[in-house]
Amino acid sequence: MWERDPTAMRSALARHDEILRSAIEESGGSVFKTMGDAFCAAFFSVPGALDAALSAQRALHAEEWDEGSVIRVRMALHTGAVEERGGDYFGPALNRVSRLLSAGHGGQTLLSLAAQELVRDALPVDVRLEDLGERRLKDLFRPERVFQISAPDHPSEFPPLRTLESHSNNLPLQPTPLVGREREVLEVCGRLRQEEVRLLTLTGPGGTGKTRLALQAAADLLEDFDDGVFFVALATVTDPDLFLKEIAAALGLQDSGDVPLEEILKEYLGRRELLLVLDNFEQILSAAPLAGGILSAAPRLKVLVTSRIPLGIYGEHEYAVPPLSIPDPKRLPDIGALSQFESVRLFIERAGAAKAGFEITNENAPAVAEICARLDGLPLAIELAAARIKLLPPKAILTRLANRLKLLTGGAKDLPARQRTLRGAIEWSHDLLDEGERTLFARLAVFSGGRTLEAIEAVCDAEGDLPIDAFDGVSSLLDKSLLTRDEGPQEEPRFVMLETIHEYAREKLEESGEAEETKRLHAEYFLSFAEEAEPELVGAEQIEWMDRLEAEHDNLRAALSWSMEAAEVESVLRMAGSLSLFWSVRGYSSEGRGWCEEALARDADHESPMRAKVLGGLGIMAWRQSDYERAEQSLGESLALYRGSGDGKGEAISLLYLGKAAIDRNELDLASELLSEGESMCRSVGDTANLADILNISAIVAMARGDLVGANTILEEALGLARAAGHIRCLALTTSNLGINAMLEGDYEEARALMEEALELNLALKDRGNHAVSLHNLGLIALLRGDPEQAAVLCAQSTQMFGDLLDSIGVTISLDALAAVSGQRGEVGKAVRLWGAAQALRDAMRVSQPPDDKEVLEPFVEAARSSLEAAAFRAAWEEGRAMTQEQAVALALQDIGNGEHTARAEPA
Repeated sequence: MWERDPTAMRSALARHDEILRSAIEESGGSVFKTMGDAFCAAFFSVPGALDAALSAQRALHAEEWDEGSVIRVRMALHTGAVEERGGDYFGPALNRVSRLLSAGHGGQTLLSLAAQELVRDALPVDVRLEDLGERRLKDLFRPERVFQISAPDHPSEFPPLRTLESHSNNLPLQPTPLVGREREVLEVCGRLRQEEVRLLTLTGPGGTGKTRLALQAAADLLEDFDDGVFFVALATVTDPDLFLKEIAAALGLQDSGDVPLEEILKEYLGRRELLLVLDNFEQILSAAPLAGGILSAAPRLKVLVTSRIPLGIYGEHEYAVPPLSIPDPKRLPDIGALSQFESVRLFIERAGAAKAGFEITNENAPAVAEICARLDGLPLAIELAAARIKLLPPKAILTRLANRLKLLTGGAKDLPARQRTLRGAIEWSHDLLDEGERTLFARLAVFSGGRTLEAIEAVCDAEGDLPIDAFDGVSSLLDKSLLTRDEGPQEEPRFVMLETIHEYAREKLEESGEAEETKRLHAEYFLSFAEEAEPELVGAEQIEWMDRLEAEHDNLRAALSWSMEAAEVESVLRMAGSLSLFWSVRGYSSEGRGWCEEALARDADHESPMRAKVLGGLGIMAWRQSDYERAEQSLGESLALYRGSGDGKGEAISLLYLGKAAIDRNELDLASELLSEGESMCRSVGDTANLADILNISAIVAMARGDLVGANTILEEALGLARAAGHIRCLALTTSNLGINAMLEGDYEEARALMEEALELNLALKDRGNHAVSLHNLGLIALLRGDPEQAAVLCAQSTQMFGDLLDSIGVTISLDALAAVSGQRGEVGKAVRLWGAAQALRDAMRVSQPPDDKEVLEPFVEAARSSLEAAAFRAAWEEGRAMTQEQAVALALQDIGNGEHTARAEPA
């Protein structure tokens, strides 16, 4: 109609909408969603829904439509339990009514048995319900007894319902409804509707739900194939010679013996428009050419295959079936939004079937979310876990998931053996591997969080004894769905195992007797990788190398753990020393300090140069977390060892951070002395990158002494050195300091531009500590520009980031800024309490307020002092001093919304 007469159709559709909305609302219903020209409505009772349907159908039938734009509407009524979220409804009842609706024709109104039971005794006198019998809806769930409304002024003659019975098929009914997969079903159907796609293979590891997805797509495609859709189950077939017999049996064809079965099938299928679903093809791959031959002989035939391995024949298109969507247990949405994740919806559905009355609550939601995440969103694994709800609550299931292969057993007895346990599903794939593939599969278990091809070749074939070429083996395991491919940094592919498969691979590695040797090779490789990365972390490619270390962080942790357990203390020291800057910049200071402290405690050689590097890294991370006592102790020991070994570059780095700590304690003369010595050392050894860092900190001393011109001169030199060295981290710091200088000079526009540039650089680096500093400084600039609301949002973000990083000094400067915001809002008492709390925290750490912050914020403090009685000011100040850091932060963040002025934040 749209193509024939858009103007008339637009008018007709507007009238259609008016009629439907009016009928629904007058009968006490509510339209909760529209999709295209479809209306989804909810009612308090089935009679109300029936009244709306009758009223709407009669009005539509009586309407005088323009010629060529007559509108006929199909309607369906069903009732069931649903979940309300954000004004929308979710649950199996929605899926059921959708399938019921799809069975109808324009002008027809259908009811489910559940709806009919609740309305049959309250029918209007002129209305009856015609029983159309049990019908198999396209959701493949249990048959539904369908009823049709018959009434005066209501059409009652229609073609047969569009259910499974109306088209040739043998699609099996399913014991449970399909949960989720709406996008995947649409994508598979869309692919098969493309003329050039005649063979589509759904691939994925065991338990991803390939079969259920294929069945639903096949049901949705029934009307696209005049001669039907047929399902061929190959799960129990291991002899390729039986392949054609299974197809013939599904189609109801007989093997006469006189004519080859292949010819019978080609002749039969060559005259038909038909879809074949070949399920579980992986164990008879040698029969793939037969499938290709049949396709060639039947131009209107299409084939949908499920297999853990692609068929590898001409014209094949592959669709990798993803796991169900999973929540991030570390960032859970509110309980109302949790079931938007398909994995959680599936757990809730299956748990409810196993134990009546099960529901998601605030108490069990975190455990359910983590169960789904740790099971990789695999439908089979989630169903098996949910079945355990009869015995164990979610928290207990989660505790036992350490050995998920043992826990997840006991599936439905009518399922194939391989689907009754998670182990069975994985063993099914493992049994398809040859000897070389099995060896590689087991050795790959040594990796954690992914692996590159280079790492696989170096670790798994270090001795040249892998019975298969590593590249070919990875390709084969990828095809067999035991590996998946992700894009790593710089588009370097990484190969990942789902954790459920990884656990099975670890068992195989232990059984092989190669576990310890493989772990040693893995640790050696990643020690070499860390040492290769270290010098690049201050070079032109520092972002790329930081990202590579981030991608390999789980492998580096595994290497450190094994080395520590194996008493390879020197290896731990070397790796910790190489990684300390990465840990510091990327916000892993607590973890990094733990590794450094343990390695140092186990080290018997207290004079080694490697110990100096680890002590220096430990000192930097302790400084980042405002632990000045440990920072100065470690940096002092590091400096002494470097001086003893004549390592000028290491000495300069220790002097640099000792100078930073002295500035924080407001010991400017000491800081100047330390930095001057470090500068001389850098110049003598030609260390440009660290020289730029030292000049940056020297400029802070100049600013603290009020020499803004001198500071600017120092910063310009540092900027040139940083650019020449490609030292982006130093470039970000220099730009930030130039912004502070501009702020102190009163040029707020220049200050903001420079600070936003520094923020962008810190975002690129993912330097969380300096990212927080940039947000804080932008907040100060906003405050000085007269925008306290923007300042509040920016400083609230910095407060939270500093807290996450355990940077107590950072928290205090943010509290100072948020106090000024409170003062600007007229909350003077709150402002004074926050200033008192911040000062008490600094006193406890024996540090001073940064000079630039003090200069900017002092007028705000004086304004508060002048607006309160002296006694009231002192009382509020002392009240703040008595607060803990947590109490002060909670007070500061009260009444601060997200606002419109949020700065872009890096994901944690």
